[in-house]
Amino acid sequence: MRVVIAEDLVLLREGLASLLTDHGHEVIDAVGDGDALVESATRVRPDLCIVDVRMPPTQTDEGLRAALEVRRRAPEVAILILSQHVEERYATELLGGGATGIGYLLKDRIADVREFVSAASRVGAGGTAIDPEVVAQLLSRRRRVNVLDDLTPRETEVLGLLAEGLSNAAIAERLVVSHGAVEKHVKNVFGKLGLPQTDATHRRVLAVLTYLGA
Repeated sequence: MRVVIAEDLVLLREGLASLLTDHGHEVIDAVGDGDALVESATRVRPDLCIVDVRMPPTQTDEGLRAALEVRRRAPEVAILILSQHVEERYATELLGGGATGIGYLLKDRIADVREFVSAASRVGAGGTAIDPEVVAQLLSRRRRVNVLDDLTPRETEVLGLLAEGLSNAAIAERLVVSHGAVEKHVKNVFGKLGLPQTDATHRRVLAVLTYLGA
């Protein structure tokens, strides 16, 4: 494969280049920021770009945004994202753009040389390589969404008002229903979300977090 590496840590960048070269691949460029990645990838059109999510200047999502720009300009270029932690939003955005030639691995996987090289080769050939931990977290997120889908329209409305910080009494007033009806809806919400039997305040917080997370 012809590879471009985008990683701001020089030691890791050089290590990746050496590793890939030792396994017969050609590293045609190695850059340290997102702008350089976009320029290089669109100019040389490699088979694969290996990209760190967080790069200068803010160390947030420059790498991902650059990778998405590369895919926009050169959709035939495969992208393998490396990340220190699972970033659900980043993973979802990347995978949402299409599953051809896409990979998302945690940096810990680089320690297993054979596994990493195999994953890079697979992605470069148009396949996929998604870290098991990424899959687990995305599936967990999907389960949260599905749980909310089980709520009735009224229960969803009540949960939304809980998220606004309203008490049961305030919710009853807003919806023009009895206090008992609100308590019933709240109890149903807790049950359908599978929240543990703890104090009421804690369960309300958990319910709101589930609502916002989904």
